[in-house]
Amino acid sequence: MAVTAVREVSVFGDGIAYFNEAAALLELDPGMRAILTHPSRQIIFSIPFQRDSGEFEVFTGYRVQYNFARGPAKGGIRFHPGVTLDEVTALAFWMTWKCAVVDLPFGGGKGGVTCDPTTLSMNELERITRRYAAELVEVVGPDKDVPAPDVGTTPQTMAWFMDTYSMHIRQNVAGVVTGKPLEIGGSRGRVEATGRGVTICAMDQMSHLGIDPKGARVVIQGFGNVGMYAAKLFEERGCNVVGISDVTGAYYNGAGINVNGAEEYAKKNHNLGGFTGGDRITNAELLETDCDVLVPAALEKQLTTENARRVRAKLLVEGANGPTTPEADRIFQEMGVCVIPDIMANAGGVTVSYFEWVQDRAGYFWKEAEVNARLEENLLENFAEIRRIAQLHNVAFRTAAYMIAIERVVTSLKLRGVYA
Repeated sequence: MAVTAVREVSVFGDGIAYFNEAAALLELDPGMRAILTHPSRQIIFSIPFQRDSGEFEVFTGYRVQYNFARGPAKGGIRFHPGVTLDEVTALAFWMTWKCAVVDLPFGGGKGGVTCDPTTLSMNELERITRRYAAELVEVVGPDKDVPAPDVGTTPQTMAWFMDTYSMHIRQNVAGVVTGKPLEIGGSRGRVEATGRGVTICAMDQMSHLGIDPKGARVVIQGFGNVGMYAAKLFEERGCNVVGISDVTGAYYNGAGINVNGAEEYAKKNHNLGGFTGGDRITNAELLETDCDVLVPAALEKQLTTENARRVRAKLLVEGANGPTTPEADRIFQEMGVCVIPDIMANAGGVTVSYFEWVQDRAGYFWKEAEVNARLEENLLENFAEIRRIAQLHNVAFRTAAYMIAIERVVTSLKLRGVYA
């Protein structure tokens, strides 16, 4: 089995840069830093696959279990033709800190298959998923590694994975994956959890910045699962959502966009193309719109040295993974723009995944109100700790979040010891 040190891959190389900055402030010794920058386990295997036409192809499957110090590995499975070992390793590295910063009893994991789900039938997707799951039966499980949906995978994918695993070990094991359909062990509140987490963190920091939610101008880049639910929840709390966007472009309405109307339009037309509830602008213009709160909830590396100084928001809440480059992050610090980093802002999803795992293991399922209340309690408690560390060390929230996450993992690792 190959062991590859984490490399700078796409946006997640930025995460490694943030790790190094926090590790230096913690004065992490070289030995511990070496342990934490190497994955515990990397798995690569072939997936021979027969199309509906009878033709054969071979895809590559990956699963990286980065760290087990705090518990079983946790992280999604992505189906995408561009998946590589280095990318999956970097994603698993990032999941280690994301779970730790919100104090979940998980390590980091990630997986993928080099297929393009948009070119596959449902039967073909099922065959690939079941073969992928079968290859991992010995190394996944509720106490080993708990996958979840990611790019190109869905609750149905998780249902197939769970069924395959259960068939192999001859008992029903709902807790082997999270993000499942509600009917077979999923959790209420999971679908909107990431967007809800974004809103919870934003509202909390708005109160610290003296931004009144009533009429506060909010701009959201991205109208997928995260952006749409965040927009709805901001609107419910009295905020004025003035800008939204998706792949078709951006839409601005200074008087406020009707979020429910936009949601209905997007569901009917599969995107916002042609939406008349706001003036059409570019995505670039959207990010530079005068507003109180900006939520990049679409793609990585959207805020760079090219546009950071033109951002006019008072508060930036990272709903997407890695929307801000390290260089832009430093510019925001100079400008006094408050940034709630992705590692905290979008952790609502993995937090409710943890709740799903807990419910599956107990065989008792919570009402949605209880899920939402526990989510808010967990996020606010850990965000308060980030705020405390940031003030104590005079650092940005992002650095404070990584410091907390690293310290939690290191503490667990030292208590357990290094078995050799």
